[in-house]
Amino acid sequence: LYLRRVREAVVSTQSTGKSDEEEDDEEKEEDEKAKEVLQTAEIYHQGTVNRIRICPHESESRTFVASWSEKGKVHIWDIGPQLSSLETGGSKDVQKVKPVYTFGGHVEEGYGMDWSPTRRGYLLTGDCTRHIHLWTPRESDWLVSQQTFSSHQESVEDIQWSPNEEHVFASCSVDKSIRIWDDRAPHHKACMITVPDAHTSDVNVINWNRTEPFLVSGGDDGVIKVWDLRKLDSHAALFKHHNGPITSVEWHPTDSSVFGASGEDNQVSLWDLGVESSEPLIINDTEVPPQLLFIHQGQEEIKELHWHPYIPGLLLTTSLHDFNVFKTISV
Repeated sequence: LYLRRVREAVVSTQSTGKSDEEEDDEEKEEDEKAKEVLQTAEIYHQGTVNRIRICPHESESRTFVASWSEKGKVHIWDIGPQLSSLETGGSKDVQKVKPVYTFGGHVEEGYGMDWSPTRRGYLLTGDCTRHIHLWTPRESDWLVSQQTFSSHQESVEDIQWSPNEEHVFASCSVDKSIRIWDDRAPHHKACMITVPDAHTSDVNVINWNRTEPFLVSGGDDGVIKVWDLRKLDSHAALFKHHNGPITSVEWHPTDSSVFGASGEDNQVSLWDLGVESSEPLIINDTEVPPQLLFIHQGQEEIKELHWHPYIPGLLLTTSLHDFNVFKTISV
């Protein structure tokens, strides 16, 4: 596990008594020398990390992170000490830290994972054998339900809690469906709504709009769909731009009409549902949806995309070899 912090080098702005031209030349030289400083703290993790999610709520100054391991276990880590070390320059050594809690009750590895944004410490994890477990926080650990939400027929690929209904969550699966659940109901009756054949193949990722009743999904078919939760018998919008499976989708944290997506075609695309024109644009003899704002390229095997919660329009993407942090003028 890597914790990273980027800082800009500090450039002195004190007056030197030199002419404006001399100062301008020196400022250009300083700008060339001023590079971002990347500070890192590392935690040893057994097995490949399939997915990692940070808890949105702090608990007694502790910051929890959940990780899905290829070995079929889910670990909870307290990364507070590592975050503190970044304030003093980070650490060059990989730290062998024990997780504060480990659950090995999943039959196989998985990818579905999400912390509740409305209930402190509640977590959902879904595996490749279609089972979803609910984690309930206790004083010093978690109680993981042995009864699972198991209406999916194949692997659970992604899970998303509702941003405002504390007992409601959504999931998607290799069985091509999207399902809406209520964890107050008995487990065998908890699936309240099923959207069968939401995509023509695996549904890889979903994301819940924070302010509007919309869900966005991406599948192996390379298609992005927007769903109105008030009317799930058909999608509200469909976009076919990517030439490979969709690997990540996420709504903008403050602009409810904008979302980003990434695909195995090594592209990141930004979209705006607020653009009402239905006529495609023709660019280099290729039809481009008018809602497509921006395309970012240059990475291979892009895995995830996330908006910065506080800096408007800033995005971070992770890939096979690196991660990019960029901001467009479009958002």
